Amino acid sequence: MATADYWSSADLKAIDFGGLINEDVMQEIMDISSISLPFTSSFGSGSVSNSYYEWTVDQLADPDVTNANVDGNDTQDRNDATAGTRVGNHAQISTKNVIVTTRARQSDSIGTSDEMAKQVMRRSEELRRDVEAIMLTEQGSQADNGDATPGLSAGLSAFLETNTDFGVGGVDGGFSSGVVSGTSPGTTRGLTETAVRDMAQKVWEEGGDPTKLMSSPNCIRELSNYMFTSSARIATLTSETTQSMSPSTAKGAVNYFLTDFDVILEMIPNRLYQPVVATPGSRNVTVFIYDPNYLQQAFLHGYRVEPLSKTGLADRRQMAVDWGLKVLNEKAHGAIRDIDDEIAVTL
Repeated sequence: MATADYWSSADLKAIDFGGLINEDVMQEIMDISSISLPFTSSFGSGSVSNSYYEWTVDQLADPDVTNANVDGNDTQDRNDATAGTRVGNHAQISTKNVIVTTRARQSDSIGTSDEMAKQVMRRSEELRRDVEAIMLTEQGSQADNGDATPGLSAGLSAFLETNTDFGVGGVDGGFSSGVVSGTSPGTTRGLTETAVRDMAQKVWEEGGDPTKLMSSPNCIRELSNYMFTSSARIATLTSETTQSMSPSTAKGAVNYFLTDFDVILEMIPNRLYQPVVATPGSRNVTVFIYDPNYLQQAFLHGYRVEPLSKTGLADRRQMAVDWGLKVLNEKAHGAIRDIDDEIAVTL
């Protein structure tokens, strides 16, 4: 029996200029990049009134084990008063710009009723991601000269100079004379458990109570993997078991690391963290051990959307934030720099 000459869906699709079958497109945009901001969400924020803003850092004197006086001794010529140190940072303006035509705004597009509203929302999310990533860099501070030089906010790593550990050739940054100098990368090496314990101790001895350990996702994974090896100087990893019939969970990662001196570090991978710009092809990351109580976001003005002048048949918007980082006391934090996060963690 001969095959009939059917009129099929393939024939409908083959009609010139797009065919005759209606498109079936889900009216939703699937996106997995709208991720959390684990660093900036771990501490508070405040406002400043100038593009260069300052705060005061102070510290108690070391214990005086010879502190003894004769009864009735006149100590009027002795003065133990001290003054704090002024520290500052420059604000940085970060922006995103959007230009959408009037026709694009009126068109029936997938997943949105107004293309401008969608673009503003998406670019605003990107702006927050930019700020998160910049705060974790080695970038030093810089004043805006009103011409071609933009203001730059120093990143966390650049502030730290007391509790640091870096590879051969690495150089600390630090605050001096109104400027925070950026760091210089050194020779990369693998992370060690000893380095983490030593850094936690350094910060604690300086008076800090660090609770967070943050780095690249691969670095956190390597550290977690190490905790399951026989080399790790930690108690056997156990979980409480019962006779419950509820499903069991296989635990293959470590989220908290209790070091000496009751320092409990939450191990946080940050997907927005960017490796240090060093030798091409190398992985150079920093492991931050920090106390969120001594960090703050500073805003000359917060995140906002500004309408720009309309030109022709297009609308313009600018998303902007004038921000900076306050490292309220750099001794409350530590940085293990120049880590190759593709090398297995060792003792």
